[in-house]
Amino acid sequence: MPLHRVYAAKGIFSPEEKRAIAQSITRIYDAIPIPSFYTVVVFIDLERDSIFVGGEANARFVRIVSQHLARSYSTAEEAAKVVDLIQDAFAPYVRDRGLDWESHVEYVDREGWRENGLRPPMPKTDAEKTWIELDKPVPY
Repeated sequence: MPLHRVYAAKGIFSPEEKRAIAQSITRIYDAIPIPSFYTVVVFIDLERDSIFVGGEANARFVRIVSQHLARSYSTAEEAAKVVDLIQDAFAPYVRDRGLDWESHVEYVDREGWRENGLRPPMPKTDAEKTWIELDKPVPY
């Protein structure tokens, strides 16, 4: 499950922009393919006086923290490509608006992960294909 947490001052992103960002991020993972419901984007709206960078208030700063559980990457190039795709998805909403931003991707051991209490199937298996087709977790 890729989980993306977006920390930003209230009002930086409109509801329409949040939806567009979430859809853009989801398309990255749909292309792998993994089940769409694996992709979660959470916007954490903070008070404008609650974001500090270098000890100074900065309400124009956006922090994106992504966690990957469903897949890991065997090479640095593969990992960098995913980071670049995430950066590209956010670019129109942060970089192109002149906002300050930072992001990173964490890789978490999939053994600690469950979907609706179920252990997700291994990548590229028939069980995972079923989850993709049904777009929901089911016992296998």
